[in-house]
Amino acid sequence: MADRDRAEAVLEPVDLAANLDRIELYLGQVCRLAGISKMQLDYWTNKAQIPTKGKKQRIYDRDAIETVMLIKQGKDKGMSLAAAIDAAGRFRVERTAALDG
Repeated sequence: MADRDRAEAVLEPVDLAANLDRIELYLGQVCRLAGISKMQLDYWTNKAQIPTKGKKQRIYDRDAIETVMLIKQGKDKGMSLAAAIDAAGRFRVERTAALDG
């Protein structure tokens, strides 16, 4: 049996969704994902009090990335930054309540 055939017989599909809670991205990666500048992300992180990890460089976990993407969505819909931050917070609270309830 060729190496390729053995690998195909042993390997199984990977469930990426099951591991998304462990994802962490650096500031620059979050900027590319959201389509915003580092200055914007820094400002939003401070204004929205988005928790990050890291000492020399900010590291964003799944929840922080989602918050940034929700704020970006609000800004793209014409909301002020304050309104987008509030909407993102409400969205996350309501979704958590729906999942828990």
